[in-house]
Amino acid sequence: MKPPVFVLGSPRSGTTLLYHMLLSSGGFAVYRTESNVFNLLVPRFGDLSLRKHKKALMKVWLQSKLFRVSGLDAQDIEAKILAECKSGADFLTIVMEEIARSQNVERWAECTPEHILYLPQIMKGLADALVIHIIRDGRDVALSLDKLGWIRPFPWQRDRSRLVAGLFWEWIVGRGRDYGRIVGHNYTEVRFEELVAYPRETLAKLSEFIHHDLDYDRIQRIAIGSVRKPNTSFEAESHGEAFKPVGRWKHGFSPGELAKLEVMIGKFLEELHYPLSTSGEASGNSAELTRMRTLYRMYFDSRLWLKKNTVLSRYLIDTDLSWL
Repeated sequence: MKPPVFVLGSPRSGTTLLYHMLLSSGGFAVYRTESNVFNLLVPRFGDLSLRKHKKALMKVWLQSKLFRVSGLDAQDIEAKILAECKSGADFLTIVMEEIARSQNVERWAECTPEHILYLPQIMKGLADALVIHIIRDGRDVALSLDKLGWIRPFPWQRDRSRLVAGLFWEWIVGRGRDYGRIVGHNYTEVRFEELVAYPRETLAKLSEFIHHDLDYDRIQRIAIGSVRKPNTSFEAESHGEAFKPVGRWKHGFSPGELAKLEVMIGKFLEELHYPLSTSGEASGNSAELTRMRTLYRMYFDSRLWLKKNTVLSRYLIDTDLSWL
C-alpha cells in the first residue's frame, strides 16, 4: 500500500478537520474515529508479541466503537491479529490495511492527536509514514480544552484551568516539533489558521508532501464529517451562528488572565509567529507564574515517561475502555 499519513497535534487544533479533508479527497480508507493505539491500547495491554496480551486487547477492542466503525469481520480480524501482530504498529497496520482492502483503496490515514507524543515508536514500526503536525494558536486551544474539561489542573489550582490548558498546549506542541526534527523529511507542519483562511493553497502544499490529490472542490462536495459540520466545542456555532474558530481568545480571556498566559507561553507563541497582545504588566508575580510553568512541565514529562516506560502505565489509564 501507499505510505500512510498521520494527522497529529495538540487536541483541539484541527486534526479532525484535516483528517476528514483527507478522507473526503478520495483514495483513503474511511475510518471515522481515532485509533488510540499508541497512547491507550499499547500502554494498557503491554507487549503485543505475547498472545495473552493480544487476546486481552481484542476482547476490549471488539466491543468498542473502534471495531464497530471498521466494517470488518470480528473472527477474521481477530485471527489475523493473533497470528501476525507483534507490536502496536503491527496492530494499527493490520487493521487499517484490512479496512482499506475492504473499501478497495490503497491508502490509510490516522488522526489520534496525542500520537504526536509517540512519533519515535510510530516511525520505528512504520518507517515510510508521513506525518502532518497541525498547529493552532495556543490561546484558542486553551479556551477549547478548558471548555471541554480535558486538561485538569491540580486541585488547589482549579481557578487556573485555562492557564494549565495553555501550558499543556505549549508542552505537547513543543514535544511534537522536537520529535519532528528527528523524523526529518517525512514530517511537515501546517497552521490551522492557514487551513481555514486559505484552504486551496494550504491543501495544495500538503498534496505535494503526501503525493495525493487534495482537490478542494471534491473535498467540499464529498464533505465527510467535520468538513460538513464543524467539530466545535462552542455549541452556538454548531446551531447556525457564524463559525469563527480563529481568534476567539481575543474576547475569551480577561485581560489579566491573558497577560498571565502570555507570560508563561509567550516566547513559544512568538517562536511560532503568533503575535502577543499584552506586555505582561498585568500578570502579577511573574516568578510565581514561572514556577507554575516549570511544575506542570515536569508533571507532563513525568506522566508521559511513566506511561511509556513502566508498568505503572496501566494505572495511569482508566481500566474501563468501554467509552472507546
